[in-house]
Amino acid sequence: MSAESRWLQELEAPSSAFFKVFAARVAEPEGVRDAVREAVKTLVPRIDWEAYLPHVPHGILGLRAVLRMRGLLGEASFRRALAIQVHMAAHEGRREPAALAQVLAAKGSGSWRNLESFVASHRPALAYAEAQGFELPVAADFQRLGQLTELDMANVGHKAILADHLGELQERLELPKATGRRLMGLAAWVAATVEDTFWARRAAKRLADLKLVVIWGELTLNAEALETQAREVCDLGLVALLDNLTARLKAGQGAADTLAALVLAASEKQLDARRDLEGKTAWTFAYLATLARTRPTDPRVWCQAAALVNLFPTDEEEGRLRPAAVAEPTAEGLTDAVLDLELVLAMSHALGLVRAGQGEAALAALAEAATRNDPTFNHAHQLLAVAAAADLLPHLPAAVAEAMVTALAKSLANSQGSGDLGRAADRALGH
Repeated sequence: MSAESRWLQELEAPSSAFFKVFAARVAEPEGVRDAVREAVKTLVPRIDWEAYLPHVPHGILGLRAVLRMRGLLGEASFRRALAIQVHMAAHEGRREPAALAQVLAAKGSGSWRNLESFVASHRPALAYAEAQGFELPVAADFQRLGQLTELDMANVGHKAILADHLGELQERLELPKATGRRLMGLAAWVAATVEDTFWARRAAKRLADLKLVVIWGELTLNAEALETQAREVCDLGLVALLDNLTARLKAGQGAADTLAALVLAASEKQLDARRDLEGKTAWTFAYLATLARTRPTDPRVWCQAAALVNLFPTDEEEGRLRPAAVAEPTAEGLTDAVLDLELVLAMSHALGLVRAGQGEAALAALAEAATRNDPTFNHAHQLLAVAAAADLLPHLPAAVAEAMVTALAKSLANSQGSGDLGRAADRALGH
């Protein structure tokens, strides 16, 4: 039996040989790309997405994060991360055979008019089937789907993130037809589930009939102004927050400045997160990174982002952990501190690296630490957060970049789980 056949068999029914079979598959020419393609094609229709509602399992979603971090990781660490992420996806709840047969047989006409109707009327099964009729979904199709849901914050923004991430995953897999239809179908299925436009409607009331367009623009706010806006996002109630932000957007504040203020606020929320909320709080970085890539012009979207950050709790400043001075901050020291659950030391190495102009090195160290952690333990939030930080870093002024990476170091150090899965993958991969 070929390596491909054994891998497909393992995806159908995972066994104790999962990592060994994975190792054989990725060792072949273009094996990494093909192994992920085959995993997506096999697993998307088999996962029981309905059973997870209103949540979304992160096995497939996390694949994009791993591929995004490839440039930050050595090859051995990248393959470890990919192995445990595919393992997570392969072990998510499966459909019953009859339901699977129905999904595999579903195929619509590939009409955008039909797909938009099914999303608007919340008919996920029909939306998925319609997407299977697309000849070859491309990035523009995922972007169009994302625009249909940009005002829908059901399950804290999963719809926009899925459309964005799965579209990029499709490109990273070099546009295979069958895989693309599966990814488009999943994004369409989630888009058609129950909606939540509460924050968008609250923002719309404050914008009235003003046809406001938020341009990206240049960064213009100084550190003091950014801190003022971050304080509003962290401390005000929703009503006052939306009043202030809509006033700033009406006055012409651009998206680049708004993003920087929101990342600064999100970093403070991350510093304040309890251990059981580390991953959920880090989700704000994933949502903000999607906005940085898609650059929406609708002010209601930016108001939603502020409301999402505001949703998480803020502690008193006096009790907040703070980094200390480190004589020689290093990437190795940062990774070790995270894995040893040394929160302050991890924060200190992270801040020192960023201040020394080594922000990429700090993210690489955090990425390495994330690959040692079973993604099932934290719903792949560590991988998603590090990939998001890598997306956000080029858009941020220095002080905000320092705050984000420092907060992320604390988060990873405070949310370590089992590394057994990664060690098992390493043994199979020969590391």
